[in-house]
Amino acid sequence: MEIPFPHALVAIDQAGEPIWQEGDLSQPFPFASVTKLLTALGVHLAVQDGYLRLDQPAGPEGSTVAHLLAHASGLAPEGEGTRMAARVGSRRIYSNQGYEVLGEVVTAATGDPDWTRNRLLAPLGAEGITIAGTPAWSAVGSALDLSLVLQELLQPELLSRASWEAFRSPAFPSLRGVLPGYGTQERNLWGLGPEIRDRKHPHWTGTRADPSTFGHFGVSGSFLWVDPTRAVGALFLGQERFGDWHKANWHQLNDRLIELAEAR
Repeated sequence: MEIPFPHALVAIDQAGEPIWQEGDLSQPFPFASVTKLLTALGVHLAVQDGYLRLDQPAGPEGSTVAHLLAHASGLAPEGEGTRMAARVGSRRIYSNQGYEVLGEVVTAATGDPDWTRNRLLAPLGAEGITIAGTPAWSAVGSALDLSLVLQELLQPELLSRASWEAFRSPAFPSLRGVLPGYGTQERNLWGLGPEIRDRKHPHWTGTRADPSTFGHFGVSGSFLWVDPTRAVGALFLGQERFGDWHKANWHQLNDRLIELAEAR
């Protein structure tokens, strides 16, 4: 597939061996909301290290760390950490402010304003990734660096098995909500950090992805996904903001990557 703008694309297997690579893998691109995966992984590491609990109150009254991770806190998409759009646990409301609250919670619990960098990115060797602003969407980095995070999600070394399972397993599974760019989903399934593909259609991961596939995409035209049943994953970064091209082509691109993985 010809991609008509500067980009980087990486698909790897569980051992980190390349399935497909193209573009300038060292060029920094904005991650946009793929940043949330980094923030969520930092939260899970803080839980793993004993600084936090998933059931710990956080955010609006009645909300917990888990609610914030899974966009189930009732917080509106944007705000200063208190603007509500629904009751806690009643709808899946994709919320940037929820992840900004999470950033504050992690900093307060660990005493480290650079926790995600120091506990996740530096140990992975992904120090080229910067998060200079909001933990909801401000990360910038290269495909080479982000591929180290992808490898951690395929073959966890920093995350315990329990943390990995909590991260990628359905949370508050019955919630209805809007998947940005794709409309209302009667069952808008998320884990404690990533979106879960489930049976959503149409969907950016394509038609061949297993329902257990988890990941995230961003308005900058970025994505990262892992298919745990096939033990493969992929990431995409680019200079074109998410729009008509991505909605028309991402699913075909991801179907092709899975075909390549299955042909190995």
